[in-house]
Amino acid sequence: MKAITSLTALVLGASLAGMAWAQTETTPPQDAGAHVLPNGQDTTPVEELDGRWRNADDIPTFKVEDGVVDFATFNGFRRYHAECHVCHGPDGEGSTYAPALKESVLRMDYYDFMQVVASGRQGTNSVMPAFGTNKNVWCYIDDIYVYLLAHGTDTIGRGRPAERADKSEDYTAQEDSCMSS
Repeated sequence: MKAITSLTALVLGASLAGMAWAQTETTPPQDAGAHVLPNGQDTTPVEELDGRWRNADDIPTFKVEDGVVDFATFNGFRRYHAECHVCHGPDGEGSTYAPALKESVLRMDYYDFMQVVASGRQGTNSVMPAFGTNKNVWCYIDDIYVYLLAHGTDTIGRGRPAERADKSEDYTAQEDSCMSS
């Protein structure tokens, strides 16, 4: 009986050690404050352009400081709940017929996300309609994207963000330009 117990302990110990080693080997190195997604994208904000934050690769990202959410991320919450939550569930949590976007956005490339929203997608049990001509979605697609990123990384929780930054003049100008074209 002792031999079996010792063998079991040895196998269990080796398994746990292997899992710990695998985790340390596959975890990408991160700078202080950086967050790297499973798709390799770093969500660290480095520049604000037209009232929206971007990372070092010029991809939209979120910025949350001391519990205050940037305006674009806050607006993404509003736009998501106006256009997307009927199928994809509250806060991107998914439904019986549409995926949890807060999870898939972490694995998708930004440009793939844009392509799916613009052109739609046909699945085996579902159809994602194309929203490329819907200004209420397309003028705010980056906002929806960063909201889903912020929620998917657990930077913000479920529900309406409690505090938000003010809407900048640059954001307003870009929004007016898109909605009037």
